[in-house]
Amino acid sequence: MSGWADHLTIAPIIIPLLAGAAMILLGDRRRPINALLGVASVLAQLALAIALLMAADQEQALGTATVRVYRLGDWPALFGIVLVLDRLSALMLVLTALLGLAALVFSLARWHRAGAYFHPLFQFQLMGLNGAFLTGDLFNLFVFFEVMLAASYGMAMHGSGIARVRAGLHYLAINLATSLLFLIGVSMIYGIAGTLNMAELAGRVAPLAGEDRALLEAGAAILGVAFLIKAGMWPLGFWLPTTYAAAGAAPAAIISILSKVGVYAVLRLWLLLFGEGAGVSAGFGGNWLLLGGLLTIAFGSVAVLATQNTARLAGANVLVSSGTLLAAIGSGQVGVTGGALLYLASSVLAIGAFFLLVELVERGREVGADVLAVTREAFGGEEDDPYDDEVGVAIPASTAILGLSFLTCALLLAGLPPLSSFLAKFAMLAPLFAPGGSTSPGSWALLAALMLSGLATIVSMTRAGIEVFWTTPATVLPRVRVIEIAPVVLLLGLCVALTAGAGPAMRYMEATSQMLHAPRDYVRGVIGPAAAGSGTGAAL
Repeated sequence: MSGWADHLTIAPIIIPLLAGAAMILLGDRRRPINALLGVASVLAQLALAIALLMAADQEQALGTATVRVYRLGDWPALFGIVLVLDRLSALMLVLTALLGLAALVFSLARWHRAGAYFHPLFQFQLMGLNGAFLTGDLFNLFVFFEVMLAASYGMAMHGSGIARVRAGLHYLAINLATSLLFLIGVSMIYGIAGTLNMAELAGRVAPLAGEDRALLEAGAAILGVAFLIKAGMWPLGFWLPTTYAAAGAAPAAIISILSKVGVYAVLRLWLLLFGEGAGVSAGFGGNWLLLGGLLTIAFGSVAVLATQNTARLAGANVLVSSGTLLAAIGSGQVGVTGGALLYLASSVLAIGAFFLLVELVERGREVGADVLAVTREAFGGEEDDPYDDEVGVAIPASTAILGLSFLTCALLLAGLPPLSSFLAKFAMLAPLFAPGGSTSPGSWALLAALMLSGLATIVSMTRAGIEVFWTTPATVLPRVRVIEIAPVVLLLGLCVALTAGAGPAMRYMEATSQMLHAPRDYVRGVIGPAAAGSGTGAAL
């Protein structure tokens, strides 16, 4: 690609930036225009992300390119801002655009009117996410993290309510502390290595002497803590279920992917800086990732079983998914990482759909219905059944659609066959128990954790489904608009499509995993001789 096509790499950042700026200039009172502009922006980002993913896949398959590097101002990679597009970043762009489209369309029913400046905040949220996935250096990763977090503060507190504001303020305080840790870690790494370019850092780890190596590893550990707080690893993720449960449906759906930004940063930097070519530092922190992931799965499973609130149930499932991904990454195996990437795609779509679905299924229910149901079960008591004299009762169409969607979410979140999350878990476990290989205790621990977390999730989802659709049915039939149920169906339909196309999807994930575990092409593409081509952007 050449000419204007080279600039497509930066377009996922520029489009939401311009859209958000235009919305601020238009003012918050012109919501219909802002809504139209927002939908156009997200559709453009989705089309662009799909085009970039197809280009990255095709070029790497043909051997004509490994990464696409975009240098702002045509500055060399070591001095200027560098954006890097590869299979992993292209995948994350597509997931962000899909989740953003679903959340935005859902919000148009009423959520975008619940508070001020929803649409520009939404666009800046997408800008920060896209920038974090594309950036090639740690400083700009911090910049895009802050853009993303600043927008998420407004999204988390969008609307009214004491609980939402209290949870949002806790979220704000925790992420300010996370930003401080991020700066400390980046400063230590720069002081030792003399660069913040990720590709350049990969080549400077192995030659470091003892004291310098220890300081760099300490800086990387502090930086990792910042990422793991965002990912929700135990005991750093205590804030996550409460914050996500308190947020509105559409804001919760889009900020649910923020935990995967932390996972993405760990995956990218750990394999880049502490892979096989890192000398003595190879595999640094891998055992802690595995252990932390297993503990996060355990904590999330307990939270899943303990909660009686469907919104908190969704937040607890975010913890389980983050723990699964961190444990898989910590195993350090190429095949396991490939399965983890498929699980990442499936969990992002399923959890986003569940956050949207929660608001729909809770409509018409009495406040505290779950608590009343538990009380009746514990202490007994008679309850009038309005259908005692009925031979059969027709299920309204809205209830049927919501029930089917809830069942699909339950299967996806629990990782039961035949859907994509089950295939992803099987793909993660298969390399650990391959014939002829030695099975480590960590492999058995991961198998047990995945089985028990799946059991806990299906038990809790079954209990919640019974409470919502059977034991305490809605006092008024929920009025569900097409614009609200369509995003849920879209996300769940994509999970079904991912199941049907598991073969091509898994081949893509395995190729991405091989590239991550052998980052020589990434490093060569960013700082090698081929990176010195003319023009602002260069397709390598």
